[in-house]
Amino acid sequence: MDRQQILDLYHWLPDFCFRHPGKGEVPTAVVGAIHPRGDGEREVRACADCLIAMEDIRREDATRTGNDYEPGHLGEVLR
Repeated sequence: MDRQQILDLYHWLPDFCFRHPGKGEVPTAVVGAIHPRGDGEREVRACADCLIAMEDIRREDATRTGNDYEPGHLGEVLR
């Protein structure tokens, strides 16, 4: 898959990237969740460049460990 095909697997909304909050609001997708003590659940959102970097890490890890890689699942709990 190319970059745009991977990005199209996610739902994008304007928000702040967890790695680049200084950029201000940019299109972001959910890539995880945190659970601050006594404050429920908070989404962790990433910009396109960060999301692709994270997908690359997942792909490389799958290749290294001999597992299948399927893009589009950042932020999901895989079972």
